Amino acid sequence: MPDYQLLVFDWDGTLVDSIGRIVEAMQRAADDCGLPVLSDAQVRGIIGLGLPEAVRVLYPELHDSAMIARLCEGYGGHYLQLEHEPSPLFAGVEESLESFRQQGYRLAVATGKTRRGLQRVLEGRGWLEYFDITRCADETASKPHPRMLHEILDHCQLPASQALMVGDSVFDLQMARNAGMDSVAVGFGAQSLESLLAHSPRLAINEFCELHAWLSGRVSVGSVEVAEHVG
Repeated sequence: MPDYQLLVFDWDGTLVDSIGRIVEAMQRAADDCGLPVLSDAQVRGIIGLGLPEAVRVLYPELHDSAMIARLCEGYGGHYLQLEHEPSPLFAGVEESLESFRQQGYRLAVATGKTRRGLQRVLEGRGWLEYFDITRCADETASKPHPRMLHEILDHCQLPASQALMVGDSVFDLQMARNAGMDSVAVGFGAQSLESLLAHSPRLAINEFCELHAWLSGRVSVGSVEVAEHVG
């Protein structure tokens, strides 16, 4: 296994169980705007992108800038309502992250959320100083462009070979590949492991604690074993 020094995490669907609320917020916003309400699967398929990029994929026929802005604002408002009680961390996340810190890993977040949205949830958890660096889609390029990973690597002064991207969408894994970084496919978030395996992750997990076990050397997973693990 490479000598990883930096672990980079997606947020929604990787650390936090928020996918259902994202889908519902987008569907409510579309209904408010008189747009077709898309299926859960269609909305899940764009999770990981920045909001403007997600809207362009979901509604490619929509060119009215005022309507696009209304849809984005509506999504944000509905999501905040649904997040009145914050979405929970997935099982094992808090304990694993703390263990990673104790083991000396540097931790980062690369997310499709806005800076305002991420700051809100980090502040709510008392995690404003928890990660070495966080990058959001509205302050850099959206996934799968590798810019946010390049910025994280530059901040940490590490090469891509010493970093690992952990995410639940094809955009996370494509971004990692575009940055020359290894990745971990998360099967309990927005998209299926089957769809993620096409992007050659080093590891595929169905529970967050499996990442901790792998990095701790208690589980050895090679490319063939990843496929067997998923099947």
